[in-house]
Amino acid sequence: MEFHESDEFEHTPWWKGPLGIALALFMIFIFVLTVVPSQSVKVDPQPSYIPSIAEVYYGQSLQENFTITDIHDFGSYISTDGEIKRVADNIAVAACEGDRVCYAKAMFYFVRDNVQYVNDPVKFEFAKEPGYTLEVGAGDCDDSSILLSSLLRSVGIETRFVFIPRHVYVQAKIPEALNRYQDDGWVNMDATCRDCEFGFVPYKDVTKTFI
Repeated sequence: MEFHESDEFEHTPWWKGPLGIALALFMIFIFVLTVVPSQSVKVDPQPSYIPSIAEVYYGQSLQENFTITDIHDFGSYISTDGEIKRVADNIAVAACEGDRVCYAKAMFYFVRDNVQYVNDPVKFEFAKEPGYTLEVGAGDCDDSSILLSSLLRSVGIETRFVFIPRHVYVQAKIPEALNRYQDDGWVNMDATCRDCEFGFVPYKDVTKTFI
């Protein structure tokens, strides 16, 4: 008996068969990997390098007034002048490739890893401007928070101070950061906590004041 393939089989386009289905699924997979993340999925970039203070700061502080009488005075010590902006830009360029989340992490780790904790004088609330803290490479939670806030604001990231009993740290408004970093829309950064990573602080149940 002579066998003849059906006309339907002979004329079925290849893209309607198993090979076509496999190719279509592969193209969908490539689309999800390349297009969707850039449009809707938050990413978690990491700084590639954190410079030392000596690599990014070449100035000299002329600060004369160090007195803090009220927590609202902290805002007056924040600086985004040319020198601090240059430091922030140098950190960003050394650590990242144009991502705000990466910038925030780089500023946080720069302060956390480069500024040694040293207490204020006895019975005297002492606050350093960012340049002074960079010059001496030391300070307490007030000084680290002022420096970190100044660096973050210098690269366009909104900040605020969080005051808890006998301590202060920084929160930054970074909506594009991963949800696991967020605290009511803000990201916690305690640069004096050597064991604290970006976005995490051990003060969840402490009464807070935001300024």
